[in-house]
Amino acid sequence: KPMFERETGRTLSPGLKVLVKVGVTFHELYGYSLTVTDIDPAYTLGDMARLRREILARLEADGILNDNKELSLPLSANRIAVISSATAAGYGDFCNQLLRNDYRLRFTVRLFPAVMQGEHVESSVLAALDAVMARQDDWDAVVIIRGGGAASDLSGFDTYLLAAACAQFPLPVITGIGHERDDTVLDSVAHTRVKTPTAAAELLIQRVGEAAERLEELSARLQQGAYTLLEQEQRRLVTMQARISALVHRKLSEARFTLLTARKDLSQVTQNLLSRQRHRLELLQQRVADNSPEKLLSRGYSITLKDGKAVTDASLLQPGDQLTTRLLKGEVQSTVR
Repeated sequence: KPMFERETGRTLSPGLKVLVKVGVTFHELYGYSLTVTDIDPAYTLGDMARLRREILARLEADGILNDNKELSLPLSANRIAVISSATAAGYGDFCNQLLRNDYRLRFTVRLFPAVMQGEHVESSVLAALDAVMARQDDWDAVVIIRGGGAASDLSGFDTYLLAAACAQFPLPVITGIGHERDDTVLDSVAHTRVKTPTAAAELLIQRVGEAAERLEELSARLQQGAYTLLEQEQRRLVTMQARISALVHRKLSEARFTLLTARKDLSQVTQNLLSRQRHRLELLQQRVADNSPEKLLSRGYSITLKDGKAVTDASLLQPGDQLTTRLLKGEVQSTVR
């Protein structure tokens, strides 16, 4: 049994096809006995390989064999959903390697517990995948790891249902469940297959590290580009400042010339306007002088006043009214009879 499990990576379990060498003996009390003297691992390996080929052919016929491989694994995949056993040494190795990396890259890791060996592997891992699916927007990738178990416990990962679920999973699936010479059907449909949990951690560290280096490179290029642009704009600003100074002097000269011209024109216009208004004023003054009371009185006219107001209608006067007649020289007081 140890030799068989070591050679095949499978435990002797119901449903497994084996080729054994036996001897038949007869005992008069107990009857016939079948004694197994040897077992051929190559026969079982061939049958296991045949089953794997059949599952892979079925997945290919369904058109889903490479679906997960065609997903894009983000360069900055730092939110990781892990399907493993909480007590598995491989899970601890994975977390130590990932969270204590030399580059101080930050990762978010959450364990979705599952049985990683025995007859409940398929149902347990499928349930964990359902739990991840319920919050798939929270994760960048799924890592299925197994460490510390025997190679004989890999049979649970060679099932059609589990392979189909991983092949069609909407997030990239990374597997680290095997050994150097063991490939399972699950490994064949996963986005990326590595040998060990620590190798899965190193893969993620490498990708996020490359993304960080790319960001640093882009940051440096952006910074250099900004400096270059600032220098160009500084030179442009200096040139514009010189041009503005010259332009201001030119505009000031033009404005000064325009102002002098306008002042000269304004002075001329003002003089002409004042001359016209002075002549007009003189004419008005002459007309006022010609029509002044003194002018009329000098011609022999007089003004008769009653109570300080000019009398223009004799019928309005009454006997006894006191009148004042103003002459060019002096006044005459009179009484109406």
